[in-house]
Parts: sequence; structure tokens; C-alpha cells
Amino acid sequence: MTTHASLPGSPTVDAPGSTGTPPATDDLTATVFRTAQQGRPFAELRRSQRVFAAVATTAVLSLYLLYVLLSSYAPGLMTGKVVGNLNVALFLGLAQFAATFLAAWLYTRHANRRRDPLAEQIREGVEQARIRAHSHVGAEGTAA
Repeated sequence: MTTHASLPGSPTVDAPGSTGTPPATDDLTATVFRTAQQGRPFAELRRSQRVFAAVATTAVLSLYLLYVLLSSYAPGLMTGKVVGNLNVALFLGLAQFAATFLAAWLYTRHANRRRDPLAEQIREGVEQARIRAHSHVGAEGTAA
């Protein structure tokens, strides 16, 4: 069994992969993050993500399912000519690509306008809370 001596006041590392931060700091950090997760901005961020993901996924998958079902059950419709030798199946197949790119563009736009400002607000709040918590712990440590 080997033991490692540590300097007074320095953090000890108990397990491999440990960060070496004192447990009190870890508890404060965990408390700061739990508080942020329970806040209104975080709930709004999660709701915004869930709603957008559900709507976009449903729309794109519905278009794909429509294509598959029409191909299976309405081959006469799919082989119908639209322009020259181009048929409905080709246009619906190309619509899959368009829907994918549209969903990606809408996601980026949604993230930039709605989610990024909320995420930034949460990040700033967490940073400020961590600074306050650590300065409070530092002040207690020097008073002792």
C-alpha cells in the first residue's frame, strides 16, 4: 500500500480519474447546476428543443412515409407524368432532399433565434453563481 503526502490546504486525490477538487467545491458546483436546471430559462430551453424536434421529425418522416406508401399502394399515381419524362415518384423523391435541407435550415434558424439566447442566459447565470459560490467559500476559508 502506498500513501501520498499532500501539502496542507491542497486537495487530495482519492481515486484514479478524480479531478482533485475538494468535495465542498464539488458540492457547490453541483448545487449551482441543479439550481440552473430547475430554473425557468432551462425549462423553456428544453421545451423549445422538444417541440421543434417533434414537429420537424414528424414532418420529414411523414413525407417519407407518404412516398413509401404511394410507391407501394399507388404505383399508377407514382408513374404519372408531370413534365416530359419526369414522373410523380421522381418529384416526391427529390422532395425528400428538399425536406431534409429545409429541416436543417429551420433548425439552425430556430437555434440562433430562440435557443442560443436562452443557453447564453443560462450559461451567464451559472458562471455568476459559481463565481459567487467560490468567492464565498474562499472568504470562509481565509476567515478560519
